[in-house]
Amino acid sequence: MLHPEAECIELNPLLPGYSFNIYLVAGTTPIIKNGPFDFLIDRPNGMDGYIINMTIQGQGKVFDGSDTFFCNPGDLLLFPPDAAHYYGRAPDHPDWYHRWVYFRPRAHWNPWLKWPSQINKVGRLSVPNHEVMLEFDALLAKIDATQKAGRTTSEELAINLLEHLLIRCFEETPENFAKPLDPRIHETCQFLSRNLAAEIELNEIARHACLSPSRLAHLFREQVGVNIVRWREDQRITLAKHLLTTTRMPVSLIADTVGYPDQLYFSRVFRKRIGVSPSRYRIDSVSTCTSQVGRQERA
Repeated sequence: MLHPEAECIELNPLLPGYSFNIYLVAGTTPIIKNGPFDFLIDRPNGMDGYIINMTIQGQGKVFDGSDTFFCNPGDLLLFPPDAAHYYGRAPDHPDWYHRWVYFRPRAHWNPWLKWPSQINKVGRLSVPNHEVMLEFDALLAKIDATQKAGRTTSEELAINLLEHLLIRCFEETPENFAKPLDPRIHETCQFLSRNLAAEIELNEIARHACLSPSRLAHLFREQVGVNIVRWREDQRITLAKHLLTTTRMPVSLIADTVGYPDQLYFSRVFRKRIGVSPSRYRIDSVSTCTSQVGRQERA
């Protein structure tokens, strides 16, 4: 027999009283006027975890007064733990169907949980077209089905699907759209790549790009995110890592090939960027590859 208090525990996450004392739970709430789920969700203190919610039919109403907004098919909401919950079916609409996932995030998800458009800390995102809406709807439905499958790994698989959804939301946020690279900056990158080992002064690079040195420096940092010197160093170190792992070239020759005639200076730069010396990086890379081959052969 169940303990008397256990009989009061709500097991349906669509109804008040459900504890949400887990890492992930998902579902679809079919709210129809005067139906069993036609009530307001009112959690002034929010929840311990996050909720992401997507309207698939009808219209929902969130908040009251000057903060009121409505969500329509294709609109997603993200409620962080410290956001108040106050929402339900819009009074002028007969229904509101929405898919949702409650979750405790992984640490590396943090950048994907900061939605720029917010009201009272609630993130808002409208998908741009019907195809994306269908994609997100299918993802949410798969998360729901996966976490209910009863497999040993159901929760982990559902969490992986949720991570996919959060990344796609991040990609579809207008503020995160990739901006086209200015043709002059693109050509500057190509020019530097073709002459990676050469010490070309900014004035010469600017002449090649048909820009003044100051304008080139400003535009390059604005478009690429780092200055020219740092970008060129990034490319040199990337090429050096490739040569260290795929050739038997001496470190001194690799240093010269990527633009560092002084091997000691190259080693200092490489160690600062990668954390180990070029020789150590080569040894570690070979060891890793050998271990992987051994595991594949044993399999």
